[in-house]
Amino acid sequence: MPNTTLLMHPPVEKLIEFGFQKLNEIHYQLSPEDLVAQSLQRKEGVLNDTGALCIKTGEFTGRSPQDKFTVKDEITANTVNWNNFNLPIEEKYFFQLKEKMIAYLGSKNELWVRDAYACAAEKYRLNIRVINEQPSGNLFAYNMFLRPHEEALEDFNADWHIIQAPGFKANPAVDGTRQHNFAIISFKHKTILIGGTGYTGEMKKGIFTVLNYLLPHDKNVLSMHCSANMGEEGDVAVFFGLSGTGKTTLSADPNRKLIGDDEHGWTDTEIFNFEGGCYAKLIDLSEEKEPEIYHAIRPGALVENVVFFDGDNAIDFTNKTITENTRVSYPLDYISNALEPSISSLPKNIFFLTCDAYGVLPPISKLTPGQAMYQFISGYTARVAGTEAGVTEPKATFSACFGAPFLPLHPGYYAKMLGEKMKENNVNVWMINTGWSGGGYGVGKRMKLSYTRAMITAALNGALNNVAYEAHQVFGMMIPKQCPNVPLNILHPRYTWADRQDYDMAAKNLAHQFVENFKKYAGAVDAEILAAAPKL
Repeated sequence: MPNTTLLMHPPVEKLIEFGFQKLNEIHYQLSPEDLVAQSLQRKEGVLNDTGALCIKTGEFTGRSPQDKFTVKDEITANTVNWNNFNLPIEEKYFFQLKEKMIAYLGSKNELWVRDAYACAAEKYRLNIRVINEQPSGNLFAYNMFLRPHEEALEDFNADWHIIQAPGFKANPAVDGTRQHNFAIISFKHKTILIGGTGYTGEMKKGIFTVLNYLLPHDKNVLSMHCSANMGEEGDVAVFFGLSGTGKTTLSADPNRKLIGDDEHGWTDTEIFNFEGGCYAKLIDLSEEKEPEIYHAIRPGALVENVVFFDGDNAIDFTNKTITENTRVSYPLDYISNALEPSISSLPKNIFFLTCDAYGVLPPISKLTPGQAMYQFISGYTARVAGTEAGVTEPKATFSACFGAPFLPLHPGYYAKMLGEKMKENNVNVWMINTGWSGGGYGVGKRMKLSYTRAMITAALNGALNNVAYEAHQVFGMMIPKQCPNVPLNILHPRYTWADRQDYDMAAKNLAHQFVENFKKYAGAVDAEILAAAPKL
């Protein structure tokens, strides 16, 4: 076994208080080096050619939204927005599964425990104790949560617990779950149970869901699924966007400090990162396009579900044999231009990123507060699914507030907070389409990354403040008539299509999808937001 002797002592008494009666060897607060060595010894992973630990997460290579539950009790019954993502489960099943999981882990020879916290802003810090069945899960917790100094561990008190046991399977017939895997959050007992799945992202998104309830509901802090960066003059930009829209790529600007790539809070005075690391997608990664992520795949990083080239331990980033959701987790300081601590001033610009495969939305446009709240609640992008099998029709995806699976409260709650903060701070809000131009998928072409970067740079440095704009005839957003380092003929999407009547039809079809999607939110938002709907 590697050397596991540390100055800190495992919190045995507190684990017993939590319910553990049988405790074998506890590996507490181990270094990444020790965790990697243990994973290799247990044959749970291998090293790639750059020294990162590569594991397979088994049956599940992504989140399982239909198996994520929230305990419905006196705290949550009338506050959680129960829907297809916020699924209720009775408290008795939480107790039952917790007891079974603790017994299961108690039967193992070893246990991995880590104390960490979320929220870089000390006022909002959430102390977390993570209990893992495997060292690789504990390495993920080390990478993704914020790491307390050694002296802070002497009197560490956990606000929340995570129990993660991939090998434990529920019995749906008696445990109240849909199938054998589950993630259950109890706000009353401040515990997250994760069983039957080795996908480590369930831990990260479980805490994100908790913060998405506690911060807006109890602290008047807007929680956001976004990346953020800061310029040399201290100007802050926030990037919202679903997977595949360029959120990580566009926020990783070598000329700006990275605050964080995924989860942030917005207070009256600052923006702060929830996390201590990044969890980046690896599919089609290249050193040229995303050098920071590429070079973060090194000792201490945890890589999931990738495939090596034949006869080698070099990763084939194009290989989707296991999943398209290949991932790497690494500490934030693996990024050379990361801001530490990851706390900044208030934002001056917000970017909503969409990859519109219909080729309808402008590559850049400016939104009014009402339009911004409407688009925020809509959370739109359009993907082309399964193109390798010959499927060429785009499919619209709407995810409220660009993170519907993680929002316990009604989307209108977050949108109202965003609108208030935008107006109070006079923030510019832009929509960026990183998708198609000159036609939809199969006819048009994907917007060049260099043009998208030029548009964002122009918005950030004020080059679009005094140019002429025209309103989109259906969606209403204002389109600049010129932009430095961008051809004039691509700024208005209608003028890029060979047949403008075809464009008009595509715009109306997309607008119809927006309107239909928004019907489920219409009763809980104000007139300003409703007036921002596209015109049919």
